[in-house]
Amino acid sequence: MGTDEFFYLGRILKPHGTQGEVLVFLDTDDPERYVNLESVYLDLHGERIPFFIESIRLKHQGKAVVRFQAFASADDAESLKGLSMFLPATLLPRLKGKRFYFHEVKGFAVTDKNHGPIGFVEDVLDLPLQPLLRVRHGSREILIPAVDEIILKVDRRKKLLEIEAPAGLIEIYL
Repeated sequence: MGTDEFFYLGRILKPHGTQGEVLVFLDTDDPERYVNLESVYLDLHGERIPFFIESIRLKHQGKAVVRFQAFASADDAESLKGLSMFLPATLLPRLKGKRFYFHEVKGFAVTDKNHGPIGFVEDVLDLPLQPLLRVRHGSREILIPAVDEIILKVDRRKKLLEIEAPAGLIEIYL
């Protein structure tokens, strides 16, 4: 599988205890959805390698304690510190309406209600206050908040986002 066929699940924060467990951050709105995972893919030197899971215990604020098979000591766990965890994108539930996964809309055309076509989604910046769509308009970049008030419609079949940007936002960039 290529790296674009995966989605980011979270990362390993640090060893937890002395028995090879690790504390992980699950970057998801619904951590409970992942308590029965059999495996995850860890990013080792740019390669996604499957690691099999013995147990997962949810903590608080998106954190969990994970024990991987064949990891029995704090030294084993230390070797995983900082690694990113991924799952195949096929495991994501389909979203409907205006909801979308950030990786899903890359390459979508963006049309503003007042300005018409303005470009293509190059990336989604997941910032603490709000995510931003990075839209490419020729040689320029337009940053648009990815919030319900601005996103009018997501057309997956046409690969199109319809928006209504606040007055003056588009003009700042053009």
